[in-house]
Amino acid sequence: MLIEGMTSAPFGLIFGTFGTQELLVILLIALVFFGGKKIPEIFRGFGEGIREFKMSMKEEDEKPATEKPATEKPEEVKSSS
Repeated sequence: MLIEGMTSAPFGLIFGTFGTQELLVILLIALVFFGGKKIPEIFRGFGEGIREFKMSMKEEDEKPATEKPATEKPEEVKSSS
């Protein structure tokens, strides 16, 4: 059933939803493709990437609002001659 304004069927109607059996097949294929030793390394790297992203977001939030942006030129000191 198409909703007015939609040009195609929603994703779920075409492909359905993933159940337990489908997820097990996908995990089995990943195990065969990558091997038992490689999968933990992949997830470890993924976790480290997420952790670094969160830390960088936290650092952005902790910056004081009084800092001047780097694009502004420092004020020139006038010399009296």
